[in-house]
Parts: sequence; structure tokens; C-alpha cells
Amino acid sequence: MLKVNNIEVVYAKVIPVLRGVSLEVGDGKIVSLLGANGAGKSTTLKAISGLLSVELGQVTHGNIEFNGQRVDKMGPQEIAHLGIRQVIEGRRLYGHLTVEDNLMMGAYLNNDRGNVRKRFQQVYDYFPGLAARRKGVSGYLSGGEQQMLVIGRSLMAHPRLIMLDEPSLGLAPLVVKDIFGIVKKINEEEKISILLVEQNAKIALSMSDYAYVMENGRIVLDGPAEKIGENEDVREFYLGLSGVGKRKSYRDVKHYRRRKRWLG
Repeated sequence: MLKVNNIEVVYAKVIPVLRGVSLEVGDGKIVSLLGANGAGKSTTLKAISGLLSVELGQVTHGNIEFNGQRVDKMGPQEIAHLGIRQVIEGRRLYGHLTVEDNLMMGAYLNNDRGNVRKRFQQVYDYFPGLAARRKGVSGYLSGGEQQMLVIGRSLMAHPRLIMLDEPSLGLAPLVVKDIFGIVKKINEEEKISILLVEQNAKIALSMSDYAYVMENGRIVLDGPAEKIGENEDVREFYLGLSGVGKRKSYRDVKHYRRRKRWLG
């Protein structure tokens, strides 16, 4: 469904951020993009969604295809019409509007009122807590509820691909578990493809079909998620486990040993 082909991204025409990044997301699959802060993960998502243009960034080499159609020269609205939705890091919502108004904003491309009403009910079925707070001001929701709301908003226009940027950020472990369980359910029931950027590598790998590891603007490792999770370097650096299963601090890991770019 999605193919990112050897792209390079530059900010303000002088600052290189991504170098030769290639990745794919299959139809109905969940793919994780892992890496430390500053590795270029969010920039990759913005290159796909077209949001680079509002941050003085641009794809200067390579191309991005969605269902065989090149999108790297399109604007964000054109890309949204194709069925790509990005849930931006930090739970960006309209805090002065109600839960229901926020969801309605996600349906702005949908002109079928009957379909919109049906979609409201589907979102509330996935997130029952939002149904109970539908008339409440969204700015007063808990962090977990706000994350559910921005995911629900992305569902309102029947997307074909949802890109989630750090959905667990700042949330309690039990809330994270609930949210990822719902994301997995959405993927299974609606066959929506998911591209997931996530610092919690353990939970990301547990629900993904395939994974990429990014470092300093490049993809340094990729393979089936199960194989990536078994890799000694990934276990040590991203999961905090040493070879004998002991917890290890990130500060104790001196460097990331690149052994094999693809694990078959």
C-alpha cells in the first residue's frame, strides 16, 4: 500500500535529516518504526502526510507512493483525500471544543451524513469512555482519553492508513495497554494499515507484522517484528535487556552494533 523509496529530506534547504530512507507498509498490516529521539521517525511520517511543507522541509530525493500513486509532490489535503491520516505526537486536539465536535472535525471530508452518524457510533464502540463524555470539553479529558479522541478523530473519514506518532507518550502502563489493544482491534476488524512510531519498543513489536529501526536519519535494520525482537542489539538497546535477561540502563549501552540490515 505504502512505499517510501530512498527519500532524502532537508529542512530550510540546508539541514539534512533523512538519508536514503526506504520502507513499505502492506495492505492491512501493522509496521513499527523504532529509534531513539532525533533519529528522524517523526520527519518520516510528515514526509508521507505532506506536513513537511508547513515546517520548511522538503523531500529532495526519492519518492513516496500510495497505492501506486506518487504523493511526495502533493499537499497535505490532497494526501488526506487519498485516505492517509497522521495522529501527531502530543495529542493535538481542539481543547475548547467538545469531544463530539473534535470527532466531527475528523469527518470534514465525508459529505454523507448517514455515514458520519454510523462512524460516530463505531468510534464510540471502540472507545466507550468517549461516548460518556461526548458533550464534555475535550481539554478537560485525561491524557489517555485525549489519545483515544485523536485516534477516534482519525477514524472518522474511513482512512486506509493511519500513522501513529508516539501514542504512549506520558501515559500510564495500563492505559497504554488498553489503547494498543484497541488499535490492534481496529486493524483486525477494519483492515486499516498502521504505521507506528513508538518509544515503547516491546509493545510495538508485540503487535506489529514488520519493523524498521532508524538511526541518525537512516534505516539500519529491518525485518519481521518477531525477528527484530529477538535480535541481541535491539533487545539490549531498545528493550533494555542484556544477553542473560537482566535489565540494562540505556546509559550503559555504548553504541548500537549494526550487524545485519535485514533479518529473513
